[in-house]
Amino acid sequence: MAYLGELISIGVAFSWTATALLSEFGSKRLGNLTLNVLRMLLTLLFSLVLFGIVTGSILPPGTSTEAIGWMLLSGLVGYVIGDFCLFQCYIIIGSRYGQLFMTLAPLSAALMAWVTLGQQMTAMNIVAMMVTLFGISISVLGRGEHHKVSLKLPLNGVLFAIGAAICQGVGLVLSKIGMNHYELGIANPLQQGEVMPEWLIPFSANFYRCVAGIIGFTILLYYRDGMTPLREAIHDKKGLTVATATTIFGPFVGVGFSLMAVQYTAAGIASTLMAMTPIIILLPSYWIFHEKITWKAVVGAVISVVGVSLFFLG
Repeated sequence: MAYLGELISIGVAFSWTATALLSEFGSKRLGNLTLNVLRMLLTLLFSLVLFGIVTGSILPPGTSTEAIGWMLLSGLVGYVIGDFCLFQCYIIIGSRYGQLFMTLAPLSAALMAWVTLGQQMTAMNIVAMMVTLFGISISVLGRGEHHKVSLKLPLNGVLFAIGAAICQGVGLVLSKIGMNHYELGIANPLQQGEVMPEWLIPFSANFYRCVAGIIGFTILLYYRDGMTPLREAIHDKKGLTVATATTIFGPFVGVGFSLMAVQYTAAGIASTLMAMTPIIILLPSYWIFHEKITWKAVVGAVISVVGVSLFFLG
């Protein structure tokens, strides 16, 4: 099907909008690390059920040592470091601004793909980066004392958001490298003795990302807060409902399909279309969190997404 990867990427943008809103609420209710441990646990559970239904085995088939290594690394960068930063910025500056900064992810993905995959950086790519940064600056910068430019948001929230965007872009490219090895590992199903649908590869790859995620988040939670918050969260019905919904839209469906998107199109293009979330999230954030929508917020979000879209012309 033509443009399958692009269509999947657009769907992921809507899925991540729901994830961002749910994650902001869940992080404030349960805590960053507790919510992420629950998300990883639930994603692994959903994945095992999916594998059992489709392949008859609860474990992902046909993986090679190289593929597992790359996917674990991707999980460490994208989940443990990236999602920790992302959820922390949700707590500090909110999901709407957090998703605005995530438009930097394609820049990170393009640079990482240039270094690791040999994909070229063109003049249009550079222009796209500058336009995206300009759009973000319109939304987050304001006039300070004596007409000086000042940051309207807490600096630590902005730094967490930038870190999340960088890690998401790098993690996406690492996932693509891992899936390339994954496909080589199952290229001869008769030799492997296993047959797996091509569409299941991203979900299988994401399984190993979640393994790295749950190990990393559990260690961080244990050394920072102990396991008491996790035990309390298990008895919080509303918190568990939010964690389940966040998992479905985020690391299970959202991330699974984001990996599927980069399987059918270039990492930069997929990341570009997924970056539409800052525009999609404007109205829901107003309805749910009553966040004021200003013309600068709208213009900044639109310019940022336009900047990301220029990667198509690069």
